[in-house]
Amino acid sequence: MESREIVHTEKAIFENGLVLESGKAIKPLEIAYETYGRLNSAGTNAVLICHALSGSANAAFWHERAKKPGWWDMYIGPGKAIDTNRYFVVCSNVIGGCYGSSGPSTINPETGREFGLDFPVVTINDMVNAQVMLMEYLGIEKWLCVIGGSMGGMQVLSWAFHHSEKTRGAIPIATTMQHTAQQIAFNAVGRQAIMRDPNWNNGNYYGKALPFQGLAVARMIGHITYLSDEAMNIKFARRLREKEAYGYDFSIDFEIESYLDYQGDSFVRRFDANSYLYLTKAIDYFEIYSEIQDSESVKAMDVDFLVLSFSSDWLYPPSQVEEIAKFLESYNKDVSYCCISSDYGHDSFLLYNESQDRLIRGFLGHLYDNV
Repeated sequence: MESREIVHTEKAIFENGLVLESGKAIKPLEIAYETYGRLNSAGTNAVLICHALSGSANAAFWHERAKKPGWWDMYIGPGKAIDTNRYFVVCSNVIGGCYGSSGPSTINPETGREFGLDFPVVTINDMVNAQVMLMEYLGIEKWLCVIGGSMGGMQVLSWAFHHSEKTRGAIPIATTMQHTAQQIAFNAVGRQAIMRDPNWNNGNYYGKALPFQGLAVARMIGHITYLSDEAMNIKFARRLREKEAYGYDFSIDFEIESYLDYQGDSFVRRFDANSYLYLTKAIDYFEIYSEIQDSESVKAMDVDFLVLSFSSDWLYPPSQVEEIAKFLESYNKDVSYCCISSDYGHDSFLLYNESQDRLIRGFLGHLYDNV
């Protein structure tokens, strides 16, 4: 059931900024965030939700002019798996994004214009370090759990391995500890589609013609990886779009072509092309294996894990997600792993799934009951 509660995105501003892994800094640093529920007197019920590439701080409920509820509203709210009657839930827009946090489309105080490519390149760890600042700003000492899928799952792993003292539990979903060459390749083609659009103008397109065509193609490429062969065959197969026969030209013939065209067109209306470059680069740079050379720090981690994959996900296939669980098991960490049956590919984690609901609900409840 959708939550009808109206929410507002808030903003925290840190004048001293944040020094990034590259050595550059974002100053001041702005973080857009939303909260749901209330922090209890002991401060033990806070849950952080980390969004995927195109997500925002609006994980649940409705904004006043929204056409649909937050991107994980089916799991967050009163009585739901992440019960806002029980938990204090926080979700922030990542830095480098385009939904209120500091990113390439925000104003550079030194020039009075959008940063564009003057915005420094960020990493997943930088995103998490910004969230640490927000955590302190909100008066939270330790998360009950950090949860996220895809790019959000990478943030969860960064929290667990680099800030293990700040969370009791971690639920990385449909994610990986590092990209393969093929996964980097898909992102590289998407970035090239944007950068080869004449309107991209080396990132200086704000207030001018926007690189809609390049961003639309990038989204179409990415969206193919989010679906599964089963899902596309069930939904589209080889059905024609408003035609009884082939057109024998290069117009849209098939329903799948029309669907991808729609996905590209709708995406450019809500997302910034430069943010797409920055966030896909951050995903490609993520390599938690090389960052945890100190085995003693892994042994010392006191975090419970629930690792989830989906059977038809070929972007981050179950075998790759299971490697996370096996790695943790090799250090005798408390980890549960489940591959959930679904025909909907990588996007399965964004859809309602009874098994995912039950597993998250049970894991959070166990953590909360044993604080």
